[in-house]
Amino acid sequence: MLDGKNILITGGTGSFGKQFTKTILKHYKPNKIIIYSRDELKQYEMAQRFSDKCMRYFIGDVRDKDRLLKAMNGVDYVVHAAALKHVPIAEYNPMECIKTNINGAQNVIDAAIAHKIHKVIALSTDKAANPINLYGATKLASDKLFVAANNITGDKPIQFSVVRYGNVMGSRGSVIPFFQKLINEGTDTLPITDERMTRFWITLQEGVDFVLKNFERMQGGEIFVPKIPSMKVIDVAKTIAPALNHAIIGIRPGEKMHEVMCPEDDSHLTIEFEDHFVIQPTIQFSHKPNYFLNRLGETGTAVPYGFEYRSDKNTQWLSPEALLAKIELTKDEEK
Repeated sequence: MLDGKNILITGGTGSFGKQFTKTILKHYKPNKIIIYSRDELKQYEMAQRFSDKCMRYFIGDVRDKDRLLKAMNGVDYVVHAAALKHVPIAEYNPMECIKTNINGAQNVIDAAIAHKIHKVIALSTDKAANPINLYGATKLASDKLFVAANNITGDKPIQFSVVRYGNVMGSRGSVIPFFQKLINEGTDTLPITDERMTRFWITLQEGVDFVLKNFERMQGGEIFVPKIPSMKVIDVAKTIAPALNHAIIGIRPGEKMHEVMCPEDDSHLTIEFEDHFVIQPTIQFSHKPNYFLNRLGETGTAVPYGFEYRSDKNTQWLSPEALLAKIELTKDEEK
């Protein structure tokens, strides 16, 4: 699928971008992989690790449409991973978050249409479902922009879709690296926001593989949601460090008790497949794709009215042994 193709990754020096690049280089022979990001130090460090002749490093911000237009020239596939993601920072700097996550999303869309990009996938978050903080609200707006972009492509054969998943194990800001940092510093107590709190869990490689698979599945307009296991945060702490004490510190501002990825209000739009869900667009497209049958020939069925896919009502739960196995896989991914 990606052999001989040109791929651009916005926010490409982040955790996802590096794992995505590693995976593409291992399994495909792309013509170019363009890493588009605004941090020169991270680009320099990434270039030391990935120096294949197909690699290109572009300094640029998604807020800068002109730079995006230059970077996307000749590109076939785009993964939009750039975002401001830190919830408290977004609350304190709301317009900066809006400029990157909403205005930046529209710039990516405009540049992709201008250059007739083949397929674009934007990364989303569980926080975009029934958002209660600014970050989640901006990502919901971004999701809506990418879905609606399929209606403004004219006669250009461009497809835009969204991939949404929950807590990525091993990514910056995730609770597992935070716990491990405290353990390495010699703490005798791990802070727990609430004993009831649950989260979905996915490894970085699983997230990358899901995006790659959805490049094959997509028809344009879908929000793809993987079926992944849940676990209580306190059980994560007990598994990682069974001998340590726990201090209940209370839920933080803008934080949810449980993650939601398919909201109840979207149940009439949600289709269940064997290993994922698809949330159909709320608007009707002129080309009217059949989302119950994707491009891989996989068939889905409508979920019951009122269905909600949330971490505390999941049918899949991580055992302590499975969690430790995933943590070991995450360590291998970082090599």
